[in-house]
Parts: sequence; structure tokens; C-alpha cells
Amino acid sequence: MTTLAYDGAAVLGRHLLRIRHAPAITVMTQTMPIVFLLFFGYVFGGALAMPGAEYRSFLVPGLLVATAAGGLMTGMFQAAQDAHRGVMDRFRTLPMSRGAVPLGQALADLVTCAAGTVPMILVGLAMGWRIEGSVPEALAAFGLLLLFRFAMTWVGILLGLASRSEEAAGQLGSATFVLPLLSNAYIPTEGMPDHLRAVAEWNPISAVTTAVRVLFGNAPVPADAAWPVAHPVAGALLWSLVLVAVFAPLAVRRYGRGG
Repeated sequence: MTTLAYDGAAVLGRHLLRIRHAPAITVMTQTMPIVFLLFFGYVFGGALAMPGAEYRSFLVPGLLVATAAGGLMTGMFQAAQDAHRGVMDRFRTLPMSRGAVPLGQALADLVTCAAGTVPMILVGLAMGWRIEGSVPEALAAFGLLLLFRFAMTWVGILLGLASRSEEAAGQLGSATFVLPLLSNAYIPTEGMPDHLRAVAEWNPISAVTTAVRVLFGNAPVPADAAWPVAHPVAGALLWSLVLVAVFAPLAVRRYGRGG
């Protein structure tokens, strides 16, 4: 465990330096959620039954979770890039823990996500969104966001390591954009057809989004929802822990196999 922590910290530092030397990518990934917030908040808000301010209070937690789900895309891109450019082959020749390389990448992504959440929250506050819950509940909401980001990054790392090329990872990563659309991140699921509502409410993003809204005090639990949404905090924790428990060992194993 000591070796894993030491080597993981070294890989974490490597990824943070990599982010520092690629500011354009960092700026793009941090500003896109804000662009979406402004677009959805002022364009879609006027087209829904909710008043504008009410919809923005509904939207901000959803976009925070959609951004956390973006760990799937960033994890996939970075793992595929390192795998297909020979970086991970060099790491395998070093006397270091096998789990340190994917763990360091996941932790670096978590740090980046935490930092990128700050400007998005400030923009949301400027748009009229408010945290109505207590301080402990708000901290629990942020904790769930980071846990979900960590879980989704492991899914992305595995897919990136298993990809046949950087281009294939890019195409698959772009396809993940639809995942928040099949959830309650942007619109309520109550008005969806029954079959589509079932798919949306069993989407992990919906459980985490509902949990964050409830903890922030922005919206109640929807009536007659599927179990993960009807019990959002438990559902969000369960989804996140299951994703980590399944995909982290698989990603470490895939990294160790090479190829």
C-alpha cells in the first residue's frame, strides 16, 4: 500500500504537470460546462413550463453532475493517448506498483474536476441559483459529485486502455455526450414516455443528480420514480461504489496486461 501511494503520487504529479503545460485543453474543458449552463439556462429555460429562475435552480445541479460524468470521456482520452504513444509501456518497465499509473490518472482528473467546479458554481450563483440546504448537506452533495467523477474516470480509463487507437477512443468518447441527455440532468423525467423514463431513471446520472438536488435543497424527490431516484442518496452512493469496485480492478488488470 505504501508503494502504491508513493508511486500513485508520482504519477499524479506527472499528470498535473501535463495539465499545466496544456492550458488550452484545460480552459476548454472548464469553460464548456459554463457555456452549457448559460445556453440551457436562458434558452431552454424559456421553453419549459418552469419559470426561468426555477429552471436554473433545477439545471445547475444537473450540469454539475453531467460535468462529473465527463470523467468517462477525459479518462478515456488520456488513457488511450498514453497507451498508444508508448508512455504506459515505459511505465511497465519501471519497478512501480501496477495500480499506481491508473490511480494517479484518476486522482489528477479528480483534482482538475474539483478546481473546475468553482467557476461553474460562481456563474450559477450569478444566475440566481442558491444552495437552500444546510452546510453539511451541501458538503455531502459536493462529496457525491467527486465520488461519481472518480468512478466515471475509472470506466473511462478501462475503455481507453482497451481501445484500438486514439481515434477510436475519440469517437467513443464523443458518443458519451448522449448519456446526460438520457437522464434527468436537463429536464424532469415525469413527462417522458414510460419506457424512456425507466431508462433515464436507471441511468446513474439521474440518481446522482436527484441526490445533489435534494442535498442542495433545490428540488424534491420525484413521485413514483424508480428505486435509484426514489432513494437518491443511497442510489448515488451505490452506483458510484459499484462502478469503482468493478472498473478499477479491471482497469489495473488491463494496464498490467499491456498490448
